[in-house]
Parts: sequence; C-alpha cells; structure tokens
Amino acid sequence: MRKFNTPRSKEKGILKIKFCTNINQVAETPKIAYAFPELRCTFGGSTIVPDIAVFRWERIPKTESGRIANRFEIHPDWVIQILSPEQPQKKVLTNLLHCSRHGTELGWLLNPEEESVLAVFPGQKIEIYDGDDKLPILENINLELTVKEIFSWLSFGS
Repeated sequence: MRKFNTPRSKEKGILKIKFCTNINQVAETPKIAYAFPELRCTFGGSTIVPDIAVFRWERIPKTESGRIANRFEIHPDWVIQILSPEQPQKKVLTNLLHCSRHGTELGWLLNPEEESVLAVFPGQKIEIYDGDDKLPILENINLELTVKEIFSWLSFGS
C-alpha cells in the first residue's frame, strides 16, 4: 500500500515542483524544452511514468491542430527520478537504463536520504554527484545546479 503525506513524499512533491518551475522558467519561452511532472511515456515496449520528463520543444508530440498530444509514445530527452523510501532503487534505476537504451540523453536519480544524484548518460555511463558538484544539464538549457542547491530547496528555515 502506498503511503501518502509522509515527510519524504512531501519532499518529493516539493522537488518535482521546483524542478519543473526552474527548468520551464529558462526553457519554455525560448521554446527549448518543457518539463512535465509524472508524464506517462510509452516506448521500447514499456511504459514509464518518471517524476519529471523533459522533452526538447521540437519533440513534444502535438495533434494536427498544434495542441499537445494526449499520448507520448517516444522517449523523453531528460528523465528525473526522485527516490522515495518505499521505492526499490533497482526498479527506478532499471527505468533510467531503459530510457538510456532507447535514446534518452540524460537521466537523474535523486536520493534525498543520501543527498546525492546518480546521472545516467548515453551508453549507460553512470556518474555520482554530491555536495557542491555541478550537475549535468540537457544541452541548450541555460541552468546551473549543484546537488547542494537542489536539496536546499527542502529547507524552509527563517
């Protein structure tokens, strides 16, 4: 059974909002990319629902009238997953590797417990970042983030 309103699920919700807001602030108006929260994506024989799926503007599926399509049957360009205590890390990493195998340029697995980010690159190359490490960002998105900065979003001190 899924647990709601646990401290970690609140953290996960905050991180999703902050990521989508920060990415879309710099990428939407110049039509570079768009970040979608919990978007169902079907490709490579599987369906995944990443916490955040970022698509380059020209790859966002649209209807003939130019509206966003209801179904995304292509891989995201950048996938961000936020590990919850109840989530098996293996399952989340398996989804990131599936994305990498099918064309996703960048995948992140955030571990709030350890305050670290595991990044998956093409060819399934993996790097781990923490502290003041600058994180890799999808090309052409004018955004700089460190691991420390991301997890500071969870502090609501005065």
